[in-house]
Amino acid sequence: MNRTVVILNPAARGERAKRLRARVEAMTDGVVLHATSRSGEAESLARTAVAQGFKKIVAAGGDGTVNEVVNGIAGAEVSLGLLPLGTMNVFATELGLPTSDLDRCWEIIRAEETRQVDLPSANGKYFVQLAGVGLDAQVVKETSRAFKRSFGPLSYLISAAQIAAREPPRLLIESEDAEAEEGSFVLVGNGRLYGGPFPFFKQAVIDDGLFDVLVFKRINYLQMIRYLQDVIFSSQITSPEVEYFQTASLRVSSEGAVPVEIDGELIGNCPVQFDIRRRELRVFAPAPSTEVRP
Repeated sequence: MNRTVVILNPAARGERAKRLRARVEAMTDGVVLHATSRSGEAESLARTAVAQGFKKIVAAGGDGTVNEVVNGIAGAEVSLGLLPLGTMNVFATELGLPTSDLDRCWEIIRAEETRQVDLPSANGKYFVQLAGVGLDAQVVKETSRAFKRSFGPLSYLISAAQIAAREPPRLLIESEDAEAEEGSFVLVGNGRLYGGPFPFFKQAVIDDGLFDVLVFKRINYLQMIRYLQDVIFSSQITSPEVEYFQTASLRVSSEGAVPVEIDGELIGNCPVQFDIRRRELRVFAPAPSTEVRP
């Protein structure tokens, strides 16, 4: 394991952060460990680890930490490990990792159980699980870190309720696989899950070289929220107001400034070009046949 580095985002501060670091250090048994102290640092630490010749780079944190590490290792001949320490750990759940059992996750890394999954990008910025244009990105934009610390996941619902009364944007959809040319909100998935254990993208396969896309057509935010419930709880998408398609390339533009998020992190505004590299990311994970399906 001497070619392994663990990049830890303690998230918490003070005594809790010290306990978390001590636990990870004890479990990983003396491998190189770097703890981040600011946003964006995990990416630079991962890039440095690649340059230093490390072959196993472990993201110890939530989906945001994974996103940063992936952007630091993309294109390199290395393998990504996950120690899920976040609130939801959507990508780890997608891969079938036992998110409540850190010791087992470490055993999977030690055993070098790997699989190749797709590596999507938005305007050249890599992500692993999902992206959103419009509503959810606006919620991320308007939910401050202090608000999240005070209210946790509830903070996003509060922000969404405040945004719901507004007029949604007009998004222009460009893809040879899409029927809709306009929408109010677009979700782009690499895997099946979005926002936790919710299978939004019913037909998604994480290594097929295709995005799964949901376009909510020209409807207001309150209608959108109702259709989101249908998407979550229905086995297939039947509403005429929601289009679901698969594609290897997608462009979304807008008339005004509409935010874009990937893996829950803002990357700017439209226009945004989505591309995907098939099976370009090697991850430590169980074989697909053992994945946990919600």
